[in-house]
Amino acid sequence: MKTTIIGGGNMGSAIVRGLVQGSIFKPSDLTVIDILEAPLKALQDFNPAVRIALNEYDSVENADIILLAVKPWLIKNTILNIKSKLKYSKQIIVSIAAGISIRELNEMLFKPDDETTLPVLFRVIPNTAISIRQSVNLIATENASSEQECLILKIFNELGYAFLLEESKISAGTALTSCGIAYLFRYVRAAMLAGVNMGFYPKEAQNLVVKTMLGAAALLDETKENPEVEIDKVTTPGGITIKGLNELEANGFSDAIIKAMKISK
Repeated sequence: MKTTIIGGGNMGSAIVRGLVQGSIFKPSDLTVIDILEAPLKALQDFNPAVRIALNEYDSVENADIILLAVKPWLIKNTILNIKSKLKYSKQIIVSIAAGISIRELNEMLFKPDDETTLPVLFRVIPNTAISIRQSVNLIATENASSEQECLILKIFNELGYAFLLEESKISAGTALTSCGIAYLFRYVRAAMLAGVNMGFYPKEAQNLVVKTMLGAAALLDETKENPEVEIDKVTTPGGITIKGLNELEANGFSDAIIKAMKISK
């Protein structure tokens, strides 16, 4: 299955590296196009079988999947560069450009001379954990068959966890997952500072906090319990945990998180 990835930057290269380590693609099935030589060289150093192209788009014509991994402001020009080579009846087009809706992609891809053939579109929002194949990948689609949906879900499940959503939920989902990972990092940083204040070295504090976060996430993932159920197991009447929780809420902890998520939508 031939796939062309346009954009070899941080996200594009992370996807390529993940796909190479997966079970669906051979490295030689992947072609990466970029306007800069450095990211292409880095990918070839990683795996020489990955095909590269410096600002040259011929591979698009014979690709089964075209993945647009450029910045949102470059999407329009990128589509103009490849539009004449696209075969909508035979190809799947995937965009990971944040903020570019399926409607906008359709407008950019519209061919006045072929109004009856519509592109099969997938809009995917990963997060930065894709670099270690642990991304939460939000997926919306249009004009795709159930087999095509299953294929894209399978591909992105190899890069973490894939969720098929209505596009109307993508913005809110982005706040929870793509922006949300930054908010979790900010919690880790704050907890590290507290640890240093209490006598730990920064790396010691970071290790303790990160391992605690991993354990908490695994616990909820395994039990599927409401977080309050697990909180109740930790808190005892008059104990130190409830005092800390009350201090968090007195300083607007939950309210700040809710407001951050909503403003990120």
